[in-house]
Amino acid sequence: MSTDQYVLNGALLLFILGTNLGTRRLSPRRLLLPVVLVLVVGSFFLRDVPTIGHDVQLEAVGVVAGVALGVVAGRLLRVGRRPDGTVMTSAGLAYAALWVAVIGGRVLFAYGADHWFGRSIGEFSRAQQITGADAWTAAFVLMALAMVAARVAVTAAAAARTGRDRGAAVTA
Repeated sequence: MSTDQYVLNGALLLFILGTNLGTRRLSPRRLLLPVVLVLVVGSFFLRDVPTIGHDVQLEAVGVVAGVALGVVAGRLLRVGRRPDGTVMTSAGLAYAALWVAVIGGRVLFAYGADHWFGRSIGEFSRAQQITGADAWTAAFVLMALAMVAARVAVTAAAAARTGRDRGAAVTA
């Protein structure tokens, strides 16, 4: 993993936590911005997605894991409506812990691949017909993109439900 990728992962974590922790007003911009960011990041990192051997299966596992983690993240982000009708989100320690674990785990895997267990990953990749680092990178990037997209979808669905159920409330 290059220094740029460490910085990108750190910036992503700070952005996610900085824009979601605590109680915040939910606006269309708060839903759209993460989607735009993942599209930009995805277009940068997913130019040549490997599709040889079992690369596609590894990438699919990344997408499925990302969706599952995104649904969990979305469920940890409470959505409610104030008496004045403003839709609010509220996230706390569990939400932060999930994102730290996921992004930290990705960084730790990449660091370990470069410094601790590269040979083991290489042997596993050969045995599973995974073509190499580019396939792993694509799987992790797809996991991140799917996680953000799923979290936004769950949040948007919860916000739509609060529009129908005026009884839900979030207090700041």
